[in-house]
Amino acid sequence: MGSQRDRAASRRHRHELGIRSQTLSSELGDGEGAGGEEAEGTRPAEIRTIWGTTVQLREVTNMFRDFLQHFTPSHRPPETHSLNEAEMHEPVYPALIRKMHEAEIYQLNVDAQNISAYPPAQGLYKQLVNYPQEVVPLLDYVLAGLYMEQHPDADMDLAGELRVRVYNLSSTTNMRDLNPDDMDKLVSVRGMLIRTSAVIPDMKRGFFRCMQCEWTTTVEIDKGVINEPRQCGNSACLQKDVIELVHNRSIFEDKQLSRLQETPEVIPDGQTPHTVTVVTHHELVDVGKPGDRVEITGIYRGEPVRTNPRTRTVQAIYRTYIDVVHIRRLGRSRAVVDQARDAGEGDSGGADGAGGGTQAFTASEEAEFRRWARDPRLFAIMARSLAPSIYEMEDVKRGVLLQLFGGVRKQFARAGAPRARGDINVLLVGDPGVSKSQMLSAVHGLAPRGIYTSGKGSSAVGLTAYVTRDPDTRQLVLESGALVLSDDGVCCIDEFDKMSDSTRSVLHEAMEQQTISVAKAGIIASLNARCSILAAANPVDSTWNRALSIVENINLPPTLVSRFDLVFIVLDSVDEAMDRRLARHIVGLYVDEPPAPAADELPLMSPERLTRYIAYARRHVHPVISDAAADALTHAYVDLRRMGRDSTAAASTSAAVHAAAPSGRVTATARQLESMIRMSEAHAKMRLSDSVDPVDVQEASRLMREALRESATDPRTGLIDLDLLNTGFAASDRRQLDAIKRETRSLASYHSWLERLNDQSYAPVPPRLFDQVIRELSTEGIVSLVGSGRNMVIVVKQSALAD
Repeated sequence: MGSQRDRAASRRHRHELGIRSQTLSSELGDGEGAGGEEAEGTRPAEIRTIWGTTVQLREVTNMFRDFLQHFTPSHRPPETHSLNEAEMHEPVYPALIRKMHEAEIYQLNVDAQNISAYPPAQGLYKQLVNYPQEVVPLLDYVLAGLYMEQHPDADMDLAGELRVRVYNLSSTTNMRDLNPDDMDKLVSVRGMLIRTSAVIPDMKRGFFRCMQCEWTTTVEIDKGVINEPRQCGNSACLQKDVIELVHNRSIFEDKQLSRLQETPEVIPDGQTPHTVTVVTHHELVDVGKPGDRVEITGIYRGEPVRTNPRTRTVQAIYRTYIDVVHIRRLGRSRAVVDQARDAGEGDSGGADGAGGGTQAFTASEEAEFRRWARDPRLFAIMARSLAPSIYEMEDVKRGVLLQLFGGVRKQFARAGAPRARGDINVLLVGDPGVSKSQMLSAVHGLAPRGIYTSGKGSSAVGLTAYVTRDPDTRQLVLESGALVLSDDGVCCIDEFDKMSDSTRSVLHEAMEQQTISVAKAGIIASLNARCSILAAANPVDSTWNRALSIVENINLPPTLVSRFDLVFIVLDSVDEAMDRRLARHIVGLYVDEPPAPAADELPLMSPERLTRYIAYARRHVHPVISDAAADALTHAYVDLRRMGRDSTAAASTSAAVHAAAPSGRVTATARQLESMIRMSEAHAKMRLSDSVDPVDVQEASRLMREALRESATDPRTGLIDLDLLNTGFAASDRRQLDAIKRETRSLASYHSWLERLNDQSYAPVPPRLFDQVIRELSTEGIVSLVGSGRNMVIVVKQSALAD
């Protein structure tokens, strides 16, 4: 019975598809077969056009069919591609349609510039931009016909799912320049997604049934509305108001509402960013997530606003939105390419399909990257290429480079094992005017994703998430903050020390667990914040005091400072030779003809190639720690711990004496070991190596020692003491605190009070009388007692001292 129902359903779907094809063919004026020839003999063929225009539907389909069959890369200018002679004259789209069939992908990305460059179809580009609502379904129809011609054995139901995704228009419209003239036209806008809704089921075909006679009918959607039948269509019934909707027989498709906002670099001075609502359907749902910079190609539509949802009265004001046809995700310098879900052309910027479509990185690029990775000067070249306007700061640049490459996220297979983060956090502290903010700006320009913000202008909800009311659905939704929008990227926070205590408190969870827990307005969620944090902070007194520790110099709690993998102190030291070189470097930036580089000077890598290299390493390289590297990490950690032994413990050769010796300074904890692991993995990524080797551990250990030497050195002893970062007190401070505490306790103890009275009295004071006096003074509220017996501590209250 099940197989009979399946065959019946298949016949019904094929019949409906045949009806739709015949309907569209009749609209195109297609007279095929004997009937068509006989009709041509009696009357002229009817010419179908787009309403209100002279654009013929048959002409549109013929031009697009010819384009798909015969377009070759030779029709484009030579500078737009790098292909050999054979590939230049090979049709592009038949091969892509074949890859669609092999990979079972049902959408084809078509570069609009290819349509414009193809001479027989030049008029099609203008028709597509001006009348997309009528032309795009015709393109889908032509694609379905060619697909079935190439693959006759394919399922007929797939023909209704094939879609053409047009992108890369000749001009991109600014979001604030959209006006009524663009209504119902194909537009292209760029921006950053700031919110995406949940997936909404959108009905495309309703199935209705009469409750009296079981008569059934289907109604297609027409301009966003499904008209429910008011009367039964059965001539024997004809009852009114007896039609019900059968949900499980209706056809729905995925729909999602998103909000697109202008990027900071295109916002005019003194103005706030504009936003526009975008609507995605089918496979475009969940292609972009909040924080992605995208280029949207779609139909700019408008719908009237109802004064009351229950009435048909509408206002003269229209609510505008973009009905998305194509989404292309962009990197900062067009260098970071993410995996996507549909077939397309990689060299033109389209999304690549999984298993169909061209590679994001060409073979020549990969060969070039591998050649760079074999250069032993690679790390130094990249450090010099990162923010070349900033002079020196070699170790700081290397640490920031490792942050951009990042480690490897791990989810251990053992039950109950924690998840290890792979992102590296870096803190820059120092005097004003040492290029800390410039370093943050340079990293923000290179990072694939991320937000640049200032600590003084950020709030706790601005960094995490805040609850607002959706203007479309009127429901409470979560708006993502800077840390959530920087997921899989870098969040740059300037003036980190100017944050309020409530704002800093939310960073503890984000920096270690990489999640943001929210419980507001009935919304309980845990959001991902898997981002690296690059922060810059200034000293409390505007200048760094070398006599004070890092905790005393900056207004940051030790629990937050200890969560940074690397803490660099950048000071403005007075050195005549250094000042002269720095001045020459800065002046050279303002000279039209910079001085010629020295013979032994390292070459510079362009920002585009640097970001491209980082993107390739992050996407394709996932190193594994080798046995030799594991031993090197163990030795490096033990060596760091050994630096903290006290002289008494180091001089002792007896195991018993060594066990009884004081623990001394703490120079490394488990966090430092995990930081070295992450930096070793990042260094291996930079070398494009599939394994972490001892050379990676050596560089990570060197950077860790340099950072600790600058940030965790006790100014009183000149020794490294990590407790300065973890607790705010060094070992010398703890010893001094212990001595003061012992003296204070001795002055307030029971025995010290009794001895003081005996020294001042001509006769000994019996302990029994002294106990009674203490109890009476406690009852009168003059003293307070802590403890009991001979271990009691007597404290005189401040009110008694005032009297």
